[in-house]
Amino acid sequence: MRDRSFLIGSRPDTPSVRHPRLNPASPMADARPEERPILFTLNRHQLVAASSIVVALAVMGIKYVAYLMTGSVALFSDALESIVNLLTAIAALIAIRVGSYPPDRGHPFGHHKAEYFSAVLEGTLIILAALLIFREAWGAFWTPRALTDPVAGLAVNGLATAINAGWAWLLIDRGRAWNSPALAGDGTHLLSDVITSVGVLAGLVLATLTGWSILDPLLAALVALNILRMGYELATESMSQLMDAAASPEIEARIRDAIKANGGGALQAHDVRTRTAGPTTFIEFHLVVPGTMTVDAAHDICDRLEDAIEASIKGAQVVIHVEPEYKAKRKGAVELKT
Repeated sequence: MRDRSFLIGSRPDTPSVRHPRLNPASPMADARPEERPILFTLNRHQLVAASSIVVALAVMGIKYVAYLMTGSVALFSDALESIVNLLTAIAALIAIRVGSYPPDRGHPFGHHKAEYFSAVLEGTLIILAALLIFREAWGAFWTPRALTDPVAGLAVNGLATAINAGWAWLLIDRGRAWNSPALAGDGTHLLSDVITSVGVLAGLVLATLTGWSILDPLLAALVALNILRMGYELATESMSQLMDAAASPEIEARIRDAIKANGGGALQAHDVRTRTAGPTTFIEFHLVVPGTMTVDAAHDICDRLEDAIEASIKGAQVVIHVEPEYKAKRKGAVELKT
């Protein structure tokens, strides 16, 4: 994702970003997202997100049947969480749809952060599901009841768990490969559902073999604790990205390595800053060049650096601010060989 920018001097009012992907002649360039025509075609992100809704509906129905067969509060809690799965799948689809809109004049950096709102919502709903499970487990703890037809109920719930496990793996894998926090967040939520179901199945097996009905609500409560932890981690991570958190140390190290390897002719690079928004990593830094260097020569170095960084980091947008040598800094700079 290229963003050819070449800046001279250090005036604060100097434009620092240009967006070649935004065509001013387009009738939609000034349109807000809600004013653009809705297309009925789905890209790969949206297709997977839409499929999650179908999977969530199917799994919710299967788990509810398992609850009706057994009367287990743990299975009821498991089915209850599937409702949250459905809601988060819908939220993920909406977020990916909005996040796929290209940059416009009102949102020159794009709409990628819509996915983080979805991930925050998913984390919140995961926490809500855990609290609802605690409530059901607390009631069953004081009034334990024997299970009816547990073997058949376990088999039906096991089928739903297997479906969720396969789909969770697919969502997490595609979310990471496509840099989609909404898909990855939906997959993480489904993974918590799988852990819940495994714990529930284990509890029902023990309760059936030992006759200790109290194990049903106890294990449901233990699994709810794990779901609570996962929801908290997902929500806090997504909120951090909404606050323009820097890219990972591994990505920042690759940026510095690319600058060192391809910045020949310049003196140093300093004030390297990064932030991520969905699949895009925004990178900007100041490049110090000799005062006698021509504009063409400095521009060639910037082109070389942009090519190297974008080849190393998928979805990078690079902005370079060129400065004369008296702007060099002593600390925190990437020193280059002239």
